[in-house]
Amino acid sequence: MELRAFGRLIPAETARRRLLLAARPVSRTETVPLETAFGRVSAVTVRSSRDVPSFRRATWDGYALRAADTRRASAADPVRLRVVGEVFAEGRFGRRLRAGETVAIATGAAVPAGADSVVIFEEVVREPTSIRIVRPVPRGDRISPVGDDFHRGERLVRSGERLAPGPLGTLAACGIPAVRVYSRPIVAIVPNGNELTSPGGRLRPGGIFESNNTTLAAVVTAAGGIPRTYPPSPDDPTRIEATLRIALRGADLVLATGGSSVGERDHLPRILPRMGRLLFHGVAVRPGKPTLAAACGGKLVVGLPGHPTSCLSNMYWLILPVLRRLAHASGPGWTDVRATLGGDVVELSPGLSTVVPLAFRKGRAYSTFRGSSVVTSLTEATAFTVLSPGRGVVRAGALLVAHVLDPPLGECADGLPAGTVKVP
Repeated sequence: MELRAFGRLIPAETARRRLLLAARPVSRTETVPLETAFGRVSAVTVRSSRDVPSFRRATWDGYALRAADTRRASAADPVRLRVVGEVFAEGRFGRRLRAGETVAIATGAAVPAGADSVVIFEEVVREPTSIRIVRPVPRGDRISPVGDDFHRGERLVRSGERLAPGPLGTLAACGIPAVRVYSRPIVAIVPNGNELTSPGGRLRPGGIFESNNTTLAAVVTAAGGIPRTYPPSPDDPTRIEATLRIALRGADLVLATGGSSVGERDHLPRILPRMGRLLFHGVAVRPGKPTLAAACGGKLVVGLPGHPTSCLSNMYWLILPVLRRLAHASGPGWTDVRATLGGDVVELSPGLSTVVPLAFRKGRAYSTFRGSSVVTSLTEATAFTVLSPGRGVVRAGALLVAHVLDPPLGECADGLPAGTVKVP
């Protein structure tokens, strides 16, 4: 079995910075209905084509009237107004309101011409054909004026804004049925290794079920991308390269899992330089040291370790910020907090940063790491920390900076784990 030595390892921060500098946000756009646009990023600035509301409308069920008619109203000397009709939200009163008249009106209905106030039902005494009012009604009371919500030409959504329910509601209120958004980045995931079988297949002696497709696809989806998974490729450099080139044509980012180290059957270190400009091979981090990347004509191909924990760990600290950049999302995908290490002891490595997956229990952060090939190492993890290279151990009670994954991958950003303090 032939083994080669790694070259110079680059720091974890350098690897992430190089990928982010090479990553280009997706420029493709598409128009989608408002009902399916939640969470998408607007590719355009949208301004209102009209005033909303475009007419004066009642904000309460009651009676539309002329405020001047109620100026002298009091409990001792009520004002009586004749009820001459009613108007609901879908209709209009057919003429101008005259002195001494009132119209029953529903919430949202157009206020009749001549009326300038609405008095609510509870504040009048109803008679068969009239109402009695015992206090003056202020002018403009319970009436929403033209453009009270927003005016024609007002900005409703800005380009680059992630669409939340509120902005989507303003577009709908303006009569806009669809919005142009940036397309979701397409991420191809290509596993390789003779030992791999897709879940549901029949295992050969010495084989294992491939799991990186599933975990990586979940992270891609959470970051706003569209995963395209490929079946495991055997350890054949020609077939691996052909598959990667096909995947690259239809994707914005290609993630290859396995075959990224320095062994005889680790073919990616020879394939990626043929496909583009090699950004790095080997990162000073554990787990996940055998990682490499190349820039290929404006796109990226990244080779990740095949071990499930190493692969998913690298997906969090290295690839998640890149996915978010491709998808026009702000931030790295996590929130930094100060936390206290629980009862576990974390060993440091000379010359290597240590990525530790974390779960929070009773206000403390506990390492969930059980080994690079043990997929359950990350089953409960909702955060991670990156410890600097060193010797010795980090013991329970130590303070550390934990990167709490944003929803849906981790804890709720508005409800950080108990016992933690957000890093300014």
